[in-house]
Amino acid sequence: MNRPSSRRLAALLLAPVLALAASGHPAAQAPPAAPTTGVLTTLTVKADAQRADIMKVMPNEVRDTVRLYLDGKIQQWWARGDGRGVVFILNCATVAEAKAITDTLPLSRANLATFDYVALTPLSPLRMLITEPPSASKH
Repeated sequence: MNRPSSRRLAALLLAPVLALAASGHPAAQAPPAAPTTGVLTTLTVKADAQRADIMKVMPNEVRDTVRLYLDGKIQQWWARGDGRGVVFILNCATVAEAKAITDTLPLSRANLATFDYVALTPLSPLRMLITEPPSASKH
């Protein structure tokens, strides 16, 4: 059986939502603010960081990162494809909370890496799929 790719599946799921939004339908009006459910955090090793300095802190960096995962602070993690660092999804309600966590990591404390943060929320346009359409007026 052929399964649609994740991009095709997302397009299929979002097509009715986007059509509704484009129509000016009342359900397409501004949805309530979505809560932050996680923070996408990208660690980038600084370009001028010396390999020897990085290797000195890596044993502690790995241990501390594993501890954060086992403590439920890191939901998912990946190596960056460009080899310049890692990407985490942190279980945090705010970017400030995520920053407080990453500030404790050895690469950060040694000023060998920078971090970028993006708050993640539920996909709010999906609310339109569960909103009752306005009742049709009878003429």
